[in-house]
Amino acid sequence: MVRDNLGEDAIIVATREERGGSAVRVTAAIEPAFEIGRPGSAMADDWLQYDQEEDESPVTEEITEIMLRHGVPEDVMDQILSCATIVGLETPGIALMAAIEHLFNFAPLPQGPSRKPLMMMGPPGSGKTLAVAKMAARATMGGLRVGVISTDTVRAGGLEQLAAFTKLLRIDLKKADTPQALKAVLGELSGCDQILIDTAGTNPFSQNDIKDLARLAGCADMQPYLVMPAGGDADECGEVARIFAAIGAHSLIPTRMDITRRFGGILAAVQAGGLSFADASNTPKVADGLVTLDPQSLTKLLMPGSYAREDHGPIRKTGTRQ
Repeated sequence: MVRDNLGEDAIIVATREERGGSAVRVTAAIEPAFEIGRPGSAMADDWLQYDQEEDESPVTEEITEIMLRHGVPEDVMDQILSCATIVGLETPGIALMAAIEHLFNFAPLPQGPSRKPLMMMGPPGSGKTLAVAKMAARATMGGLRVGVISTDTVRAGGLEQLAAFTKLLRIDLKKADTPQALKAVLGELSGCDQILIDTAGTNPFSQNDIKDLARLAGCADMQPYLVMPAGGDADECGEVARIFAAIGAHSLIPTRMDITRRFGGILAAVQAGGLSFADASNTPKVADGLVTLDPQSLTKLLMPGSYAREDHGPIRKTGTRQ
């Protein structure tokens, strides 16, 4: 398909699974052609064009340094560098932004009515309860009718923590500890504009925990979100994201962004799980809510110093076709 659309000289810059493996996104481009041999060349070491060029451009060098600083896995870094090089932009921040726009998907959390319940899932202590509280506060202040359900009925203080938030918002917190109970409660809240579900912390490496969570997620047509703290080990984050994606998670909500300085883990999670970036949490304050991630804001997080020095007008992509 790439050759049919772009010709025999086209190359594939990156591929990644999406929607839990049910779809694949391919980014392809045409690399500028050059002659290997030039007629009349006398020097033996003058026959390759790249012998006269620098091994790496300043753009590639700076982006490489940034990726290493954030602990980005090698395969993800290679995709970002390849895409940033192919697009042919001359400033590191804009080149990185263009690469991120090509390689990652962004799907903000719904702020209006949602037909499907929104389920927060993730490892213990990842910030699911706080994310639910922030979403409930935002929806309530937006004039929506909100229903909140907690399946975290075992952990000490789990229900009480969320109840403290919902009481202030004048929302009746429901609880459900089985798939059958959750399905029944969802029926009771069918008139709500948004239904938010907080789940118990799940050990992704426990088959029993994952099976229990999968049964809850499968009792109705839902939108499961993976909630994960930023700053974790990249390989670990990728493996965890892949497991939660297998039971339906389609987007990532990174938390603790305010106390994190290395974001390689969330890039690895999104790439490994075929996830989209949703909103992010960068404060423990419920009233301040969540921030929306997009290519520009993510680039600013990854390279704030270089980004601040550059003039970021509209991205102009060259040499690519998707």
